Amino acid sequence: MRYLSVAVFATALAGCASSSSDITATYVSPVQYQQYNCQQLSLEAQAVSARAATLSGAQDSQRTKDQVATGVAVVIFWPAAFLVGGDKQTAAELGQMKGQMVAIEQASIAKKCNIQFQGKPQEPPK
Repeated sequence: MRYLSVAVFATALAGCASSSSDITATYVSPVQYQQYNCQQLSLEAQAVSARAATLSGAQDSQRTKDQVATGVAVVIFWPAAFLVGGDKQTAAELGQMKGQMVAIEQASIAKKCNIQFQGKPQEPPK
C-alpha cells in the first residue's frame, strides 16, 4: 500500500501545472517590432502585459487546483490523482507573452524610447 501511495504521489506531481514565475520566455524576434514607433511599442507592451497577467493568474490557479488534488490523492482518495493535469496550453501562451515582452523591450531600447518596463529584464533563450 505504501508503494502505491508513493507511485500515485509521484505521478500526480509530474502532471502538476507549473507556477507562472517558473515559465520561461519563448524566443520572439524583436525584428517584428522594428517598424513600430515608441508610442506603438508602448501600447503593444501594455496589451501584452495585460494578457500575460491574465494568463499568470490562470496558470497559478491551475497549479493550486493541482496541488489540492495531489494532496487529496495522497491522503484520502488515490483516484483523485487522475484529476491532476496541468495546463500546457496556458503555460505555452504565457511563455509566448513573456517572449514578446522581451522583444518589445529590446526594440524599445534600440529605438531609445525610454519606456519603463517593470520587473527584471529576461534574457532571451539561447
